[in-house]
Amino acid sequence: MQDVTVVRTSVQPPYAAHLRVYEPLAAYPEPERARWQAYAAQHGPDAAEAARPVAEAVLAEQREALAGLVGRTPRALPERESERAFVRLVDGVLYVCPWATRLRSWQALEELRAGTPVALLDTALPPVARAAAEADRERWRAEHPDARPWILTSRWEVPVRWFLPFGEEDRCFVPAEAGDKGEGAGGRAPALFYLTPMSQARRRVARAYRALREAVPEGELVRGAEQVGRWLEEFHPRSLVELDYGGLVHLLGPERLLADRSAGELEDGLRALRAGDDAEALRVYGELTVRWRRVLALRYAN
Repeated sequence: MQDVTVVRTSVQPPYAAHLRVYEPLAAYPEPERARWQAYAAQHGPDAAEAARPVAEAVLAEQREALAGLVGRTPRALPERESERAFVRLVDGVLYVCPWATRLRSWQALEELRAGTPVALLDTALPPVARAAAEADRERWRAEHPDARPWILTSRWEVPVRWFLPFGEEDRCFVPAEAGDKGEGAGGRAPALFYLTPMSQARRRVARAYRALREAVPEGELVRGAEQVGRWLEEFHPRSLVELDYGGLVHLLGPERLLADRSAGELEDGLRALRAGDDAEALRVYGELTVRWRRVLALRYAN
């Protein structure tokens, strides 16, 4: 576990967690590589900040998105793709995770349409705005058939399958630190994230998938392992993989956040499964699932 610094802000991000892939700068073709190199020189961290949370950049992305939604005519997605990224410098290697906000906005719009009553959806985003966004998406897909997001987002929970690429040693926890007027007015919020090399992430997911497929071939977690594994295969083998609790830290609270060992617990359960102790594996998975379902249920609280 690492103790690192956190940016100061009085604005809380949404209750959302993020799974990110940072590809090494060398993975990007020119002229994109040169653009990201220049961007990192201006916005990227130095070696001393290599393991810090990216909370400040997450809030900047949130503000840009909100600015588009509060206009007289709300925009369902940005007019052009973002030219910003999350940047990490690890062992002298520069890693870049593009925001790809436009692509992710299309995906979020699909999720919103699938899970929101029509009347509410029409109020938030008029049908004409959604139709224009969908038409733009189809044109863009025709030109970029292999595009994929570097960032996955989950609201109100961390899906259990997202812990598969990580081990307890990848956990980075940063405790809260009150400012002069308390955390809500300039203090440091807590942060919890996992960071691991792509090779290790793929190895863990593959081992978990094999064990789960033999034990519970039709289980939810085995399908989740396959989903996460396929997504990770889309990226450069020397990438970094990060799971960021993001705004969920404000939902969980400091005590639950400090005690949370979800990735390590899932590791224990998979270890028991490989050893043939199905009862212990089931107990661990059940407790982990119930705990996160309780967090998810808070979305319906008033």
